[in-house]
This record gives sequence, C-alpha cells and structure tokens, in this order.
Amino acid sequence: MLGMPPHKYVTSLLLLIVFLSWRICHGGNILIVPLEGSHWVNMDIMIKALHSRGHSVDVVRTNTTWYIQDDSLHYKTITVPVTEAFNQDFINPILKKVIDIERGESSVLSFASLQAEMFTAMFNVHRIMCKMATNMFEDKDLMDTLKDRKYDLVLTDPAWGAGIMLAHALKLPLVYNVRWITSGEGHMAIAPSPLSYIPLTGSGLSDKMTFIQRVKNHLFSIIWQVQDRFLIRPHYQAVCDRFFSPEVRYIDLLHGADLWLMRVDFVFEFPRPTMPNVVYMGGFQCKPAQPLPEHLEEFVQSSGEHGVIIMSLGTFVNELPAEITNEIAATFAKLPQKVIWKHKGGRPATLGNNTLIVDWMPQNDLLGHPKMKLFVAHGGTNGVQEAIYHGVPVVGLPVFFDQYDNLLRLQERGAAMILTLATVDKDNNFLKAIQEVLNEPSYRMNMQRLSRLHRDQPMKPLDTALFWIEFVMRHKGAAHLRTESYRMPWYSYHSVDVALFLLTIALVVLLIVIGLVWSCFRLCCKSKVKSDKTVKKE
Repeated sequence: MLGMPPHKYVTSLLLLIVFLSWRICHGGNILIVPLEGSHWVNMDIMIKALHSRGHSVDVVRTNTTWYIQDDSLHYKTITVPVTEAFNQDFINPILKKVIDIERGESSVLSFASLQAEMFTAMFNVHRIMCKMATNMFEDKDLMDTLKDRKYDLVLTDPAWGAGIMLAHALKLPLVYNVRWITSGEGHMAIAPSPLSYIPLTGSGLSDKMTFIQRVKNHLFSIIWQVQDRFLIRPHYQAVCDRFFSPEVRYIDLLHGADLWLMRVDFVFEFPRPTMPNVVYMGGFQCKPAQPLPEHLEEFVQSSGEHGVIIMSLGTFVNELPAEITNEIAATFAKLPQKVIWKHKGGRPATLGNNTLIVDWMPQNDLLGHPKMKLFVAHGGTNGVQEAIYHGVPVVGLPVFFDQYDNLLRLQERGAAMILTLATVDKDNNFLKAIQEVLNEPSYRMNMQRLSRLHRDQPMKPLDTALFWIEFVMRHKGAAHLRTESYRMPWYSYHSVDVALFLLTIALVVLLIVIGLVWSCFRLCCKSKVKSDKTVKKE
C-alpha cells in the first residue's frame, strides 16, 4: 500500500478488517475424531485447511496417542484417558506375525492363519475403540463440555466407530473422511455393489473376473460379512445399547452419515455405482513439490543422468526381516541410480554407497523432483495417490490390509509391478522388477497419463472437500442427499417380498385358470356322457 493516498489506505484497511471479521463470525465449530498413523497425516492436512478458512477445530485423542500432538496453531485437543491404544506397540507384534505367515509355504493353512491373525487384530482394535467411547460417555463433565461448545458438525474417519457414536450422542451432522469403515471398504456399505465386477478388499482381484474369480470374490464377501457381524459390530452395538437404547442400531448410525468424503477418485478406483452424498477427493493431500533440504538436494543432484529412486513402507512398517533388508540393500547397490530409503531398522550389511538411509523424508517433494525415476512403495493410499499426482511409476511391496489391492489398481493400468514378501529376496526378483519398470517406457508413460487425468478437474480435491463440509454446516446436514435404503430390511432392499408377492399372485391366477379349465373339461365330459346316453336310448 506504499504510495497510496491516505483515504484509500484507510478504506482498504477497513475492508480488510471487515473481511477478517466476516471470516471469524462465519467460521464454524468442528469436532474431529480421527484415526491414528497415516490416516492422521491426511486428516491433519484437512484440519489446517479448515483452520485457514476461519473454522475452530477440536480434536479428540487418547492420552496414549501415537501421532496426534497436543494443542497446535490449528486445533485444540480433547484428551480421553485409556489404558490400551492403537499405536506402534500394538502394531509391531501383528506385523511380525503377518510377515512370518506370508513368507511361509503358500497353502490353505497359511491363508487361514493370515485371516485368523487379521480377524484377531480387528477384534482387538475395535474393542479398544469401544472402551475409549465408553470412557467418553461415562465422563459426564466431558460430555457436558462438548454439548456446551455447540459444534456445527462432527468430522471423523469411520474406520473406527467412536466418532460415529459421538455424533449421535451430540445430535450433530456427521461427515466422513473415508476410505474404510468398521466393516470394510466404504463404498460397499453405501452404494449398490454387484460382486460380479466389484472386487472385495483382500481378494486381489480386478473388475474383470472369470467365473472362478467371481466365486472367490463371493467367498471374500462372506468372510467380510462374518467378521463384521460377529467380531466387530457387537462391540459397537453393546455401547449403543448401554448409552442410547436397544432401538438405536450401530449399523444405522454408520450408514446414516450426511456426507462421505471419499479418499479416492476414478483415476485410481475401478468404475462402480455411487451415491449422491459421496464426494470424491482422491489425492487431496497432494501438492506441487517444494524445494528439498540442502543435503537431500545435493544427494539427488549427484545422481546425474541416472536419477533417483525412493523407498518407503509407510508409517506402520519400521523394519523387515534381515534377509529381506539385506537383499533390498544389495539390489540397490547394483543400480546406477541414487537411492533414498526410509528405514528405521538395523543398518543392512549389504548397503551400497549409492543408498542414503533416512528416518523421515519429504515424500511428496521427492516424488515431484525432476530426477525422480521410481517409487518403491508398500501401497498405502496416501503414497499411491502421491505417485499418481507426480506421475512416478511404482514397484510395490505390499505388507497387509488394503495395500496389495491398491497396487493392483496401478498394475492393471500398466503403471506398477507388484512383488510379494514371499518372493522379494528370491531369484533376483527385486532387481528384475526394478529394471523392468525403469527400462520399459510404458510404465512411466502410463503413470503420467494417470497424472494428467487426475489433475484435469474443475476444482482441486481439497477445495471440493472444504466446499461440501461447509455446505453441511450451512444447511445443518444433507439429508436430501442421503438414501434411506439402509433402513430397509434385506428382503425389502432386494425386493424379495415383492417377488414372493408377485409369484404368489401368479400362482393363484395359474391355479384359478387351471381350476376353470378343469371345470370346463369336466362339464364338457358330463355333457358328452349325457349326450351319449340319450343317443343310446333312442
């Protein structure tokens, strides 16, 4: 405003004050119940964006939180005391068992062991979450405080159910930051999902299935339903029965959210039916690359024309068995590229001079660097979306949960190659996969095509998400977008009762017609007999 006349300076200052006052006055109060780990990383991005638009944000966490820091510039924390929590101590033993099972002999027994381990993990996670919810609802002072703050909505990650029940207790509109819900993939709960072309998570299938694959997909559907019905849902229903009433069904609360902000888009996801209150914001956490720290930039530039590879297995996996890490390090040492590897375990004995091991890396900024050639990834949703955004092909090393299925979506589009933990350290498979993706141009071309498709949108995914969150706040919900199909019993949803009714009518009509025909036939027979008798008498 230098050189501006005084009266114009005053006018501009007043306009600025009015604008800021409007933002403050029109900002909402938002209660957030997040998930831990990488889920918190992208929720934190959403929180910062909401704060920048003038909203006040409170975050519910436990006293044993893994990732969620105390009060920040962008939010205030509400801490719930618990004795158990979902953190690294909970994850590490499960991860070790899963890796041991996957690296064993492939058989029906190993598959059953893996499913049993995952079932047990899910059972315990949701038991812990329900204990947290119970602690909240039993704390009358806490609940009174939450009610007095007059929030406009609850934003939660529904892979845990505590936020869902809290929204019901506070009678607030409910918005999901969602890919997963307590019973599986979010789409499967809210939208029609024909199993003939929509693969279940864990099935390792695409949307093009043979007959045998469709049988497998149905079996996985049964597994998911059994897990939800007998291992997960009873935990949450018990809390609803205790603090609400037996008439309040947890499954209805889950399905009844006003808005589902889905962390995928159809560049990544297989095409499928959807619903009006599902908003797609895949890659909302992605952004243009920022300059690297000086030491990393020097290392990257030292790669020359060969470029750089980065490797990260996400927030859950700190280290792999020594034989695997030694094979990975030995493979990297044979490459002309420089390698940046996020690894917290022991230093591999076979580590080459071209490999830099780090505890943390600016993954988004590295993927967006011009010298980036390849991303070795575990297949988490965040990393896959960032690879798509920056157009970097992937060699995938999935460990558990949805990671194989995420990588499969890239592989089906010709942008990735997948290796299993059982084969990564055998027959130079890791080296062959890296060389295949580096040397075959189609992988990079296909990923860059996906990147162009992803970026070609009328609004940035984060802006779309913010608009719809504020839409729910302005209108006190979005009931007009919400289907009521979840309130229907299964026989009504699938029109079994209608089919039986129509079949009954058809059967009755058929029986009446048969009765009439039979009566006519008998009358005709009687008439013929009488006629014959009359003729004989004559």
